[in-house]
Amino acid sequence: MTPSRRALLGALPVLACLPRSAFAAPSAAALYRDAVVINGNLMLPIDDEKPLDKETRDLIRASGLTAAKMTIGGSGGETRAEVVESIAGFDKAVALNPDLYMKITGPADFARAKASGRLGVIYSFEAAEMLEGDLAAIDQFRGLGVLIMGLSYNRTTPFASGTMSPQSMGLTALGRQAVERMNAKGVTVDVSHSDETSSLAAIEASTKPVLITHAGSSAVHAHPRNKSDTLMRALAKRGGVIGIYELSYLTTAPAQPSLEVYLAHLTHALKVCGEDHVGIGSDALLWPFDTSPESLAEWNKSLEQRKAAGVAAPGEGPPPFVTELNRPDRCAVIADALCKKGYSSRTVEKVLGGNFRRVFNETWTA
Repeated sequence: MTPSRRALLGALPVLACLPRSAFAAPSAAALYRDAVVINGNLMLPIDDEKPLDKETRDLIRASGLTAAKMTIGGSGGETRAEVVESIAGFDKAVALNPDLYMKITGPADFARAKASGRLGVIYSFEAAEMLEGDLAAIDQFRGLGVLIMGLSYNRTTPFASGTMSPQSMGLTALGRQAVERMNAKGVTVDVSHSDETSSLAAIEASTKPVLITHAGSSAVHAHPRNKSDTLMRALAKRGGVIGIYELSYLTTAPAQPSLEVYLAHLTHALKVCGEDHVGIGSDALLWPFDTSPESLAEWNKSLEQRKAAGVAAPGEGPPPFVTELNRPDRCAVIADALCKKGYSSRTVEKVLGGNFRRVFNETWTA
């Protein structure tokens, strides 16, 4: 997958944070350069047939990311066997670019990725259909390197109801067993697409922190995919982290979300959850989204397919990006904006990846 030739790459932000003490504060650019930056949900350029071209490699390196969570199996449209094949394809794609990508297999890999200048790829599931209601599938996919798994993607599964389920049945008995199995096998539980009843129950059932890797705040903008203050507080109380996404659900469609809107969701989450429980989970493309008529026609076609599959949420339409963040170094822009708002370097570093890294340290061990 190669980004559009029309994509323009902006330079990393270089504006300095305002001093907050007698000691000079580091610039946002320096802070970003030194931080372990983990995006909780991002589409990466992947090609399992040939090494990525120079333009694409330059885009990846310009992102400044240490690691990113990559979804495998989509929204639940692949079978268990098909997902096994998809994982093999991801493994091959990573192997074709050994100086650019590395597969994250454990917490120690973040330091290795940072030191080597490679982008760590965290294999994950947002959906649960590929598990086919079989707890043994959790063991199988953990063995193949899938470190984060969901319980439902908008629709109801044997484990839990989703954000778009007609009726909430909550976390099922099998779902509780799945959470227990994930805890035991070193898999992080992600409830981004589960409904509130299921999510609260999963957080309560889990002996380890749970993630909402990509969502927004319903207090800022009401939407089924955004999360209530009640849910966010429960998540934070048990050590979890919520990553803020860039989807159109941040505001009223058809408006494209702005950086101001994005920051409203992010700073609200910081207020509700505290600095130890918020991150970035863009749910966007690493490369700039191509807004040409041809590209938008393909995007609209994909939306129709999602609607036909029953996985679409209300308000889908605007492409997945925030206007000022439609660039590979989006996390650097966010860091700069938080610095300008007076947040400390410590808080910014946690939001950039420190909080996700802590949860992975706590959840990826059996």
